[in-house]
Amino acid sequence: MGFTTNIKNRLAAHNKGEVSFTKDKLPIKLVHLSYFENKKKAYDFERYLKSGSGIAFRNKRFVI
Repeated sequence: MGFTTNIKNRLAAHNKGEVSFTKDKLPIKLVHLSYFENKKKAYDFERYLKSGSGIAFRNKRFVI
């Protein structure tokens, strides 16, 4: 999860092992992309997905 204005570059960085959190989980596959009106809404949604009820939602809807 995270914020970017260039999804192609972000996905490439993950798959090159440049992101410490995912470098031991390669290859990375994009399974969901959300667009938001502004950065604050994206940030708020990411924080929700990391909360208790957000984790349940994330695991039910996004995790394969």
